[in-house]
Amino acid sequence: MKQAAIIGSGTMGPGMAATLARGGMDVRVFDTSEAARQRTPGEVEVAAGVLDRIGGPAAARRGEVSVTGDLVEAVADAELVIEAVPENAEIKAQVFGELDRHSRPDAILASNTSGIPISSIQKSVADPTRVVGMHWSNPPHVIPVIEIIAGAKTSPEVVERLRSAVLELGLVPVRVLKDVPGFIENRVLYAIMRECLALVDDEVVAAEELDTCVQWGIGFKLAVIPPLQLLDVAGLDIYNAVASYLNRDLNGRADVSETITSRVGRGELGMKTGKGLFDYTPDRAQELRQQRARKLVAVRKAIESA
Repeated sequence: MKQAAIIGSGTMGPGMAATLARGGMDVRVFDTSEAARQRTPGEVEVAAGVLDRIGGPAAARRGEVSVTGDLVEAVADAELVIEAVPENAEIKAQVFGELDRHSRPDAILASNTSGIPISSIQKSVADPTRVVGMHWSNPPHVIPVIEIIAGAKTSPEVVERLRSAVLELGLVPVRVLKDVPGFIENRVLYAIMRECLALVDDEVVAAEELDTCVQWGIGFKLAVIPPLQLLDVAGLDIYNAVASYLNRDLNGRADVSETITSRVGRGELGMKTGKGLFDYTPDRAQELRQQRARKLVAVRKAIESA
């Protein structure tokens, strides 16, 4: 693939564009917001610099990234179109209807949704066989894993074409065999976060110390030994014995913790509003973003080189 389009230049669009360009693809980024279009080139440049520090495979010719407010122009020649608009099923359905009308008939239409079923998105297009999930992790230019999700009508050829393209970019494809809400990464992550919130809600531990425990305990360990391999390391008999009583006591609520819903109701949404579970000044938020990016780069390089 030589030409791609990214629809939506929000949190992840610039990082995805920089990653595709490093792999040799020319990328057109579309957004309806003039402000988003203005900031995109600078964000792409920053992400490209991070990719250079990570190193690894790169195409002999780095692709060009351009920005446009014209959807038809963005997708005209694209072999791969990646939708990255807000996580709203109605908005995505509208966008895919437009992509279906204006993109090349042989273009792959991929959604970066975090968990909306691909089979649902396929209902918005005339040819659902070319619609597939392509879920990047944030920040997309640092975390190399990409989930590839086939909907009920996705062509196996489309899945394989996309998987091959991801491999050529030097990234790590994971095929999701069933189109379940949340796919793999978010299902595991949200199960962890639900238990963490329950422990804080029940005053078992303070929020800061819970994060310390997870970061330097299971987080540190799972970066090297993933969960199912860890079962073999610990011993299946040990897991069987502990899970036989602990599973009954783990949090299983179907709604959302009041710790979250109350803050959302007050507009306390986290770093983007200056207050969430923790408090942030603009300078502190920027400092944390830069610090975490450096650490993620270092961890990735350590895992790849070990």
